[in-house]
Amino acid sequence: MSDLPSAKARMSATAWREGPSKIERVLPEEVAVAITYEKATFAVMMASPLDLHDFAVGFSISEGIVADPADITECEIVPLSAGIECRMSLAPGARDALDRRRRHIAGPVGCGLCGLDSLEEAVRPVRRVTADLTVTTKQIAEAIVRLPALQKLNQETRGVHAAACFQPSTGRMLVREDVGRHNALDKLIGAVLTDHLDPSAGVVLLTSRVSIDLIQKTAVLGCPILVAVSVPTARAVREAEAAGITLIAIARNDGFEVFTHPERITDASSAANALKAACAPCRSTG
Repeated sequence: MSDLPSAKARMSATAWREGPSKIERVLPEEVAVAITYEKATFAVMMASPLDLHDFAVGFSISEGIVADPADITECEIVPLSAGIECRMSLAPGARDALDRRRRHIAGPVGCGLCGLDSLEEAVRPVRRVTADLTVTTKQIAEAIVRLPALQKLNQETRGVHAAACFQPSTGRMLVREDVGRHNALDKLIGAVLTDHLDPSAGVVLLTSRVSIDLIQKTAVLGCPILVAVSVPTARAVREAEAAGITLIAIARNDGFEVFTHPERITDASSAANALKAACAPCRSTG
């Protein structure tokens, strides 16, 4: 994959802070990425050019094209002059699902429902998650605190979203980044299932706001708990309730808010103290 473009670029700018000064800043790169099946384009999105195999697999699963990574018999990442193609071949049964699900997407990042050909597709019934995973507020606090250090591209650019899967039983944290929040979650879905992690034992962490399509993708993955640093939409809260997902949002260093299915969170009354304790080393070191 050495021919793939870099996920970052150094650009010049003039900073106006107490007068003008010339600066250089590392910015996140975005390229056009085409998802193709059986030599036909299914979707085109702007995305960060890294972890594209995970992206292709995760997108295929979250869009209902395949039910398992094994349904993708071949996946080739091909750089072209205009962008990058993720070229996939499917098992015979998956081709039927592709025909039923076919749509075309062409739009900027940030809109996870661009190109749907009907209103019914946008609000299709969500898969219900029934996993009985429970976590403590301390585990949530520690996961939130750990996440920024694992966002390698964002540390350099301050311009990309992250989606992570935290496994409370082992402490493992799997992270994927992208300029698009939907793309980041699709990459995470692909990585989790390719690595054969158990989604029902995991917590999804997002650095973005939560919209209905991110709830739908989390439900497809099968993670019972979703934690976000920003706010959810009202429709996302209703969707999480219907999906059986514990939705935690506005997760900051002074606590968080649980919107749905709080039964999976233990000792919730001590959430603020747990987060403050976890963040104490960060504050003491500046």
